[in-house]
Amino acid sequence: RKTVSPIVAPSNLMVLEKTIRERMQNILDRLPVGEEFDWVDNVSIELTTQMLATLFDFPFEERRRLTRWSDVTTAEPGSGIIDSWEQRSKELQECAASFMTLWNERVNKKEPGNDLISMLAHSPATRNMPPEEFLGNILLLIVGGNDTTRNSMTGSVLALNRFPKEFEKLKANHALIDSMVPEVIRWQTPLAHMRRTALEDHEVGGKTIRKGDKVVMWYLSGNRDEDMIERPNELIIDRARPRQHLSFGFGVHRCVGNRLAEMQLKILWEEILARFSHIEVLKEPERVRSNFVRGYSYMPVRLHA
Repeated sequence: RKTVSPIVAPSNLMVLEKTIRERMQNILDRLPVGEEFDWVDNVSIELTTQMLATLFDFPFEERRRLTRWSDVTTAEPGSGIIDSWEQRSKELQECAASFMTLWNERVNKKEPGNDLISMLAHSPATRNMPPEEFLGNILLLIVGGNDTTRNSMTGSVLALNRFPKEFEKLKANHALIDSMVPEVIRWQTPLAHMRRTALEDHEVGGKTIRKGDKVVMWYLSGNRDEDMIERPNELIIDRARPRQHLSFGFGVHRCVGNRLAEMQLKILWEEILARFSHIEVLKEPERVRSNFVRGYSYMPVRLHA
């Protein structure tokens, strides 16, 4: 039986859409037109961190802690984010302690809220998780709600700079936002891969996978498969089948927040097109040092009215 996560149920999405649009408008209206600034920090990180704080009902004034914990989760020593595994462990334990405080505040309430912590605390399947599993689930939600949308927001600006003819199409027909958003998510592929463990022997493409083998699924490779996608290295915002991509996973492991991610990107570009003629990327962005997250740490841009 298929179920719908309450956080992405249609009624909740309608409420979130209003909140997202208001925040998007506030952030974009404060940006300096004609001046250089960092799109990553001022727009992508700020928007997604505000959304994460809402989903967790996390103290809003402390929301940048969520960004930090997301970055630390996927970082390695020498990446510029952490200096040692010990530092990483210490910071993630601070994350666990902070969320356990929120959990304890909500677990005994008669009526659970709509936030993710309340849902976990009141579900029979998750309310008795051991500490390691609790932290693992929290970090999965933080990274899933932060890195993917955040880097697709930055990637969308970069993509439309690299493919200016596609941007002209978009300006001429704003309705193409609906197909541009999944195309950007395919082109960006914010998480490059995921790993699974084979539960039984199986043959794929003439290769035998044994029970217990660790199998890495390269979403980035699948999203550039020339046998399945025409001109896969190009951004084409009016593709006939723009949702033919693997960025959200597949099957039972498909991302439960995919509709929310697409909504944020759609609203972002609706509000951008209502305000600016274009966003000029001033130089090649600085990328996150990772073979897992395809992300950006800095991208200087200039807005044109």
